[in-house]
Amino acid sequence: MKCNIGHTDRVLRMTVGVTLMGLAGFGIVGAWGWIGIIPLATGMLGNCPAYNLLGINTAKK
Repeated sequence: MKCNIGHTDRVLRMTVGVTLMGLAGFGIVGAWGWIGIIPLATGMLGNCPAYNLLGINTAKK
């Protein structure tokens, strides 16, 4: 898998993912908060399948 997510994008995705999962874990939001696993995983892997489909690349060339 080729990296298509830049540093800032990765940090934001992981922050949002951890926040959503934390809120779900503490019962502040409903079970939908566990969807945070997706931005967390894409941020950790550095590859976003949706970016591939749309031809977006925020990583430095």
